[in-house]
Amino acid sequence: MSLNPAMLAVRLVLELAALTAFGVFGWRAFDSPWKFALVVILPLAAATLWGTFAVPGDPSRGGEAPIAVSGQVRLLVELVVLFGGAAALWAAGLPRWALTFGAILVVYHVIAHDRIRWLITG
Repeated sequence: MSLNPAMLAVRLVLELAALTAFGVFGWRAFDSPWKFALVVILPLAAATLWGTFAVPGDPSRGGEAPIAVSGQVRLLVELVVLFGGAAALWAAGLPRWALTFGAILVVYHVIAHDRIRWLITG
């Protein structure tokens, strides 16, 4: 199910939303000139984390793994980045957006249970 093109598209949108949320946090949480840097640095750091650590042979990522990790570690990275986006929205003073995004993430992960199982057991 998780390799369905529609599910892959949803996952991409969720990834982009999480990265955007880190940028929103950087912008809203700081009044100093640092906010101009953080709006770029925070999403870039999350994207780097997301793209660097991968499970070799992951069919949803083309099988490439810049730094090979176990499925459990990859699942942790995914949860940190995606749910970190929800936490970033909360910390930015946007609790409704945070709760909505978090609920969508939970629904997505329930539907993509086959990927979760593959990461945990693989």
